[in-house]
Parts: sequence; C-alpha cells; structure tokens
Amino acid sequence: MKVLLLAAVAGLSPGLALAQAAAPPTQPAPRTSPGGKADAPTAVEGVTVTSDSTAMRTSIDRRSYSVANDLTAKTGSIADALRNIPSVEVDVQGNVSLRGDPNVTIMIDGKPSSMFNGDGKADALQQMPADQIDRVEVMTNPSAAYRPDGTAGIINLITKKTRKPGATGSFKLNVGPNSRYNTGVTGNLVKGKLTLSGDAGYRYDRQRFWSTDERETTPPAGAPVHTLQDGAFVNDGSAVNLRGGLDYNLTPKDRLSGEVRFRRMDYDADGEESFTDLIVSPTAPVYTRASSAGMKRDNTVASGDWRHQFKGAEHELDAHLEYEVTDFQRDGKAFIDNTIGADVYERFGFGADQDRANFKLDYTRPMPDEAKLKTGLDFEVVDNDYDNHGSTGPTAADQIADPRRTNRFLYDQDVYAGYVTYERPFGDVTVLGGLRAEQVEIRTNQLTSVQKDDNSYFHVYPSLHLGYTLSQTQTLTANYSKRVQRPQVQDLNPYPVYQDPKNFFAGNPDLKPQITDSYELGYQYRKGPASYLATFYYRESRDGVTSVVRDLGDGVFLTTRENLAKGRNGGLELVANGKLTPKLSYNVSGNAFWNEIQSTTPGVAGTREGTTLTGRASLSWQATPKDFLQLNGFTSGKRLTPQGYREPLSMLNLGYRRKVSDKLNFVVTANDVLKSFKDDSVLDTPVLRQRVERRVAVRAVFFGFTYALGGGKARPEQFDFGGGAVGG
Repeated sequence: MKVLLLAAVAGLSPGLALAQAAAPPTQPAPRTSPGGKADAPTAVEGVTVTSDSTAMRTSIDRRSYSVANDLTAKTGSIADALRNIPSVEVDVQGNVSLRGDPNVTIMIDGKPSSMFNGDGKADALQQMPADQIDRVEVMTNPSAAYRPDGTAGIINLITKKTRKPGATGSFKLNVGPNSRYNTGVTGNLVKGKLTLSGDAGYRYDRQRFWSTDERETTPPAGAPVHTLQDGAFVNDGSAVNLRGGLDYNLTPKDRLSGEVRFRRMDYDADGEESFTDLIVSPTAPVYTRASSAGMKRDNTVASGDWRHQFKGAEHELDAHLEYEVTDFQRDGKAFIDNTIGADVYERFGFGADQDRANFKLDYTRPMPDEAKLKTGLDFEVVDNDYDNHGSTGPTAADQIADPRRTNRFLYDQDVYAGYVTYERPFGDVTVLGGLRAEQVEIRTNQLTSVQKDDNSYFHVYPSLHLGYTLSQTQTLTANYSKRVQRPQVQDLNPYPVYQDPKNFFAGNPDLKPQITDSYELGYQYRKGPASYLATFYYRESRDGVTSVVRDLGDGVFLTTRENLAKGRNGGLELVANGKLTPKLSYNVSGNAFWNEIQSTTPGVAGTREGTTLTGRASLSWQATPKDFLQLNGFTSGKRLTPQGYREPLSMLNLGYRRKVSDKLNFVVTANDVLKSFKDDSVLDTPVLRQRVERRVAVRAVFFGFTYALGGGKARPEQFDFGGGAVGG
C-alpha cells in the first residue's frame, strides 16, 4: 500500500501537466435521480459532500465534474472534454477507459444511447460537440438503481438545461485550421406551465493521421515473416446535432415531458498505404493500396416522461418511454497496385441497423428515520442487423462478390430488470444498499453460415455504499458493486470481416459475459476552497472479454475475441483542488494502477502483471476581471495488454478567454501544443511480434465567440475551464 501511495504522489509531479481553475463558490447542486433529473433536497444531508467550487461534487455513489465552462469543451468534442475528467482516459482513436478498464457505459442524462455502443462509438465521441454538456458524472461503483453494464462503471453526461423565465438563447462559432469549424445555436422559452427548448449544432472537421505497422512472425513450421505497412490518411466531413424538447406542468403534481434528438455523422476517408516484405526487399513495396471510404451514421431518439409528485418531499413516480433508431453504413473502394503479379480492384462495405425500445418506471418514497426507498422496473428490447459485403476483380467494372467478405448477422437482446435500493442514516453513518435482478434473452443468427444460437440467463447484482462523517471537514466512504460486461454485437459474429489485405476481424459466438466484483475505500478532506480525495480500489473479474491476435500466415493477422480466465487490478487515486493565491487556482490528481491478467487461451496463456502511473494537473489564472488564462494537461504511463502493452501518452493544452460584456465572450484554445499526443502499441509473444504507431494531427488553434440571446443579463460564466481535469 505504501508503494502505491508513493507512486501516486510521483504521478502528481508538476512536470506531468498544468492546468485549471476552481470556480467561485456556489450553492450545492441537487442530487440526481437514476433518470438524470434533479431530485428535491434530501433530508439525509450526511451522505452528500459538496466542494466549495462547482468544479467537483461528491456524493455517496458518484463524483460530478463541471465542464460547462471548460474552454476545451466549448471548441472541442465530447472526447476532448472527457480527457479532462478524473479517472478517464481517451486515446487517439477516441476509445474511452475508466481506471484502465475500457468496458465503460456512457449515458446521456441517465439514459443509455446506441451512439455510444458498438461500432462507431469512438467516432461519435470524437465528433459530437461538448458545448451542450454541463457536467460529467463518474460512477465507478454505481448503485443497483443503474444498469450493471460496464465493468469499469458509468460515465453520465448531464446536458445543459435552462429554466429562466421568458425567451433566452445563445449562438457560438469556433474556427480552426484546415477549414475546421463548429457552430451552434440554443433557445429556450419558459411561459407559464410550458417550457420549450432546442438546440442545433454543425461541425466540420478535417484531420490527417499516419500509421506504421511492423510485424514479425516465427511459425513453428515454415519461414519467418517480417513486413512493414505504412499509411497516410485524411478524414473530412460533418456532424449535425438537433434537439427539441418540451415540459408541461399538467397539474401542480404532474409534469409531462417530451424530447426528440437527431444526430448525423457523414465522413469521408482517403488513404495511401504501402506493404513491404522486409526480408525479400527492404526498400521496394510489394504493393501499394489507394483507398477511399464514406461513413454515415444517423441516430434518432424520441422519448416521453411523466412525473407525479405525491404528498411529501421526494415522494414521486417517474415513467420513461423511449424509442431509438440507429443506421450505420460504411462503404469503400480500393486499388491494389502489385509490384509483382496482377493488380486488384476491390469494394467493401459494412452496415449496422439497430432498433431499441426502453421502458423505465421509478418510484421513490421517504421512509421513517430519514430513510428513503427507491424501486423500479427497466425493460429494454434491442434488434441488430449487421451486413458485410465485398467484391474483387481485375478491373473496377469486372468485380464479383467475394464470399469471404460477404455475410449477414442478426442479433437480438431483451433485458427485463427490477431493482430496489434503501438509504438510511444511522447517526454519522449513512447506508445505501441495493439489489438488481435481470433476466437476459439473447438470440443470434448468422444467416450466411446458417448458425443460430440462443443464450438466456438470470443474474442478480448487489451494491452497497457506506458513508461516515468524521467531522465537518472529513468523510469516509466504502462501497461495493457487482458489474457485467456483455459481449458487443460484432464480438459474437463468427464470420471474418475484411479490414485490409493484412487484417481481418472475427467474433466468437461462445463468448461469456464478464463478471466483475468491485470494491472501493475513500477519504475526503475539505476546508474552505480546498478539497482532497484519496480512493483505494480493487476489482476482480472472471471471463474477461479481450482481443487476441493470431497469425494466418504471410503476415496476415486475424483479431478475434476470447474470454480470459481471471483478472485482478487495483490502485490508489489522489485528487487535490485549491488556490495558491486569490487569483491562481490548481487542480491535480494522480493514479497508481496495478493490473494482473491470467489466461489459458492459446497465444495469451500464463499470468502477466504491470503497474501504470497516470496524472493530470491544471493551473488557472484570473489575471483581470475580464481576462482568464489556463493550462491543462495529462500523462499516462505504460499500460498492460493480454499480448503486450501500450506505450505512454501525454498532452498539453492552453486557453485564453476575454469577457467583452455580459453577453459576448471571446475564446482562444491551443490543443496539443507540444505535439506529444500519440498511440503506440506493442504485441510481444514467442511467435508473434508487432509494433503499431499512430499519429493524429491533433495540434490546432481555435478562435471562437459566444453571444447570449434574449432579454436580461446572461448567467455569469464561471472560469472553471476543464473543471474536472484533475484525475488520472
């Protein structure tokens, strides 16, 4: 334990990064219900500990970080904003992990979204604008009121909501290099019993990225292979976000709400790759490949809510009905120019359609002795249709369908769940216990190979949270939860999916869900504007789902999914917020993380373990009442994978804001000023070695402004740029 403490302190070194300010003191925010809505003030005051700034709030089952005034969030994507959140990591490709575990459930206002599941999840995080997000809740051990999906926990994106009387709104525009820009408008109308709200956003992005893939294989029989794959790519396209909502107070005790969201991503990618056999010809490529592809993803969600308030505070019934449709399509073509042999033309495509329906019913009732009971039902039905297709030929016009690349896969999953939680204070101790029961029905149908599978199972997921108030400034917490990571749709599709001539992906229909038991022990000290947190955590998993790479020969790799025998990990996370001077604020954090992987899977057999240090820091300076400057950054150490490791990464960002008036603000942000953000991964086994280096042109300077619309003064914006950028 002492080693972990020293390692985490080392992770807080000022050389790791710099960055951000705590906001002026405000009133504590209301706690939120499982639906993401604000609850009325609770009588159980002992379970909530609130920072003196809006940068961070903590309660018995979650931590909440403000990004409403994060300058990076104003000009960037949700992925950019999440890089500033404690415990969260986002790599170059937009993949999210929480304390080293990539199995994260991402919600919007307490509700799941297909945008953040399966294929295209990383793309959505990198393209959806962050300026509509007010706060980010991190629940590493959620209570039983939430779904157990995601062994790492839940990231809940809380959107901005305005309830000012009359008509209000805002307009923003940010411009960057290479014709990159984003713009948006929001509007709200509150009149009597009716509230109307809406927003629209458009984002055009253009990015260059490069990759190098060097691989060596030494098969038991046959000659060794040593190849090099170099590629340069350009992505450009747009993202559209539309939302409209209404709230109507039907009676003093009944509120009806409705909302419609539409999101579209439409991107094109062009690339040039070369494939070289380093044994036969170290200098001349065996062939080159020019490719172009288009990706479109439409997501439409319609939802309705009814909330009834019974007599007494916090005595209410919430009903939520939602229907979501997602249409994903990627189509491309390529020309392979062979140095030796015939040239090849090819077309390839991948489609995924999903229909999802969800009904939730939550009941909250105050009980004697300041206790509170919550119970509810959660039913979800999801249908998926995956369609892969490909063709090849000697000319563009003479292509024929390639059966190795063409298949159709159907996946249906129904989840029927019920939960109950009970919260009660006993003097200085508060107890929140819960139990969730789920019946899961899964049906798969690989139409091409005529392979059907059914999988049904019943599980219960307990949770327990304890809070102990040592004094007015000190609090202890302890919690436990059982979590599950169900395989993603494509993880179960056994048909190989063509990616390029050297890379295929295939799922595994025999995958089991990963089950994780997660434990935490936390301490918080708070005095004035300063707040200090220390959290010890430990997780133990069985049947962990992981990627495994296998050699198909001639330098061709197949990536598939397998269950590991067992995994254990844990660590210590430290967070500190405060002021060095009245105008200079700091937020720092560090995480010392230990990971052990046990496996009997061929190619991954044995036990491997390693330790990683991560850190984030920020420094904010309110130079004048109208001028605000900020630096923030993060670093992450070497991370263990089942067959190798991923190398360290880091980033440093700068920001400046000028308040012109109560309505007009100018912003300048500079991302990755040291050009240090990269993604390098290594596979190292006795028969297979690979090093992949990825570089993305993240470095950019954005200039922007925000103008408030409507009568009256705009709400003063608090300078807590990257308010949560303090974790590891």
